[in-house]
Amino acid sequence: MLTADQISKFNDDGYIVLPNFKSADELAELKTRALEIAAGDNSEVQKAIFTTDREKRNLANAANKYFIESATTVKCFFEEKAFDDEGELIQPLEQSINKIGHAMHDLDPVFKAFSSGEKLHELANDLGMIEPQVWQSMYIFKQPRIGGEVGWHQDGSFFYTEPMSVITFWFAVDDATLANGCLWVEPSGHKGPLRERYTLTGEFPKMNEIDPTPWPDTDTAIPLEVKAGTLVCFKGTLPHYSAANTSDKARHATTLHVTDGHADYVKENWIQRGADFPVRGFTS
Repeated sequence: MLTADQISKFNDDGYIVLPNFKSADELAELKTRALEIAAGDNSEVQKAIFTTDREKRNLANAANKYFIESATTVKCFFEEKAFDDEGELIQPLEQSINKIGHAMHDLDPVFKAFSSGEKLHELANDLGMIEPQVWQSMYIFKQPRIGGEVGWHQDGSFFYTEPMSVITFWFAVDDATLANGCLWVEPSGHKGPLRERYTLTGEFPKMNEIDPTPWPDTDTAIPLEVKAGTLVCFKGTLPHYSAANTSDKARHATTLHVTDGHADYVKENWIQRGADFPVRGFTS
């Protein structure tokens, strides 16, 4: 699928941008299903707010329990700015959800179809994977005006393998622009160290700093403004972030986090699978 030059560039830059990977019909079907899930959410844990703030992530609270349970189910998470001072939603439920996670690719037929197939398997092989294994799916809404910033991070922190093998498959469901919070990446930043490990060794997960190297900023990073249907693949040590959505247009996206079955997926990672719910590949 990929040319030798594309593979070389991916290995040098740490990411690759593939326009028109998904059709308009595939995107429309996925978006419709995501909105159905969001509109039907009646979780009692209403304030399971998604955040990448490191102090909040380390709190052993109900939101963390809700998050851990999402590893093998389908749950909705709210935007931080979705509630007023009294704890009531400011706008309709389906316009207040930050994301859906994290096992839709296994449990929902529409998401499973979107996340499967020979095309994705062949691409993963071209990117260097021998046995792709899909651990997590997310549908990200990036809501108009309240879609929050996702701070600098590396996905290898959450899906650590020895050797490092995780690749993120990030699909633009809507056009992603500077105004609505597109991805920013640090070209070749994957050649630097992994800065943090997100581990689950007790009841709740914790983010642990393992290297003090500073995060990049927008002076050294570049924005990836892409059209709907584009697939961006990037390595697990590539630093990336997305700004808040200050526009009146949503920036929907969906992601898959994929490791190589030939690498050792460590037991401290927050998502684990047993024989009753095994991790699968793109064609299994």
